[in-house]
Amino acid sequence: MRSMIDILTVAPGKKKLTQSGWYSFNAPCCHHNGHNADKRQRGGVRTDGDNWSYHCFNCGFKCGFTLGKSISKKTRNFLSWCGVDDQQINKWNLQSIQHRDLLDSVITKKKKDPVVKFKERPRPEGNLIYVGDKKHQPFITYLKKRGLSHSAYPFLVTPDAEGRQAQRLIIPYTYENKIVGHTSRYIDNRQPKYINQQQKGYVFGTDLQKPEWEICLVFEGIFDAISLSGLALCHNTISDEQASIIRKLDKRIIVVPDQDKTGLDIIDRAIELGFELSLPNWGTGVKDANDALIKYGRLPTLLSIIESATNNKIKIEMMRKKIAKRIQC
Repeated sequence: MRSMIDILTVAPGKKKLTQSGWYSFNAPCCHHNGHNADKRQRGGVRTDGDNWSYHCFNCGFKCGFTLGKSISKKTRNFLSWCGVDDQQINKWNLQSIQHRDLLDSVITKKKKDPVVKFKERPRPEGNLIYVGDKKHQPFITYLKKRGLSHSAYPFLVTPDAEGRQAQRLIIPYTYENKIVGHTSRYIDNRQPKYINQQQKGYVFGTDLQKPEWEICLVFEGIFDAISLSGLALCHNTISDEQASIIRKLDKRIIVVPDQDKTGLDIIDRAIELGFELSLPNWGTGVKDANDALIKYGRLPTLLSIIESATNNKIKIEMMRKKIAKRIQC
């Protein structure tokens, strides 16, 4: 990317790009600093977008430019030694300061994270799952099929209920250790499978996070979150309210979409929010993290997620196309 001050054009003579990313050329600063004129290309410039830094590996002179800041005296001297007149230097300096004012204006107008509050709800009707109760065995068996222990979360069950309330595995939603909703999963596979009581902006699993953890995994599904001690969005996007809650955790955020059409929809939103994405190559038949846990185990699944995490848009696009192709097959 070309800098506002195109230093590679300004710097005199031929340039050579080194393996370490420096452009080397004959340093114009040496004889101004009491040294012999450089003839061995010991002046070096490294660029980073609009910013650049200069270092002479002969006389030790250093300077640089950062867009949004005033041009320093040392940088002015360097530009002058490269043949740039004072009028042009002053023009660049003014442009840089104006850019800073523009950035300050954008930051001031930037939308603030919404304040999210949830109303406390009564505990859902149901019994805490208990391995000693024969009526609870179908629910325990269902959890085992999903690679989970009945003690992985304070699950509630309704073995004695009838009609629409029967055969429910209930997962209470908590926030700051208060119940704020719940979801019900019918283990007899009636449709719809899930019934949610979820307040706007709620993210499941914040109470599962520990202060010493550096990474927080974000999933779509609630069983993915329980399986791997992460968060669950419980739908295929990330709302502004949910993003606010996730950011407040102050951890490295890795979003792990389901590897299906709805999962592909969440990718652009995660990129927009600046979160990392992970789309591990789990193979055919593995749609989400809970499927991966069942097939590979907890630790291998966790490692595959962390190893695949990236915010590189090219890598993400390649993974997205690979999954999209698999879905179509």
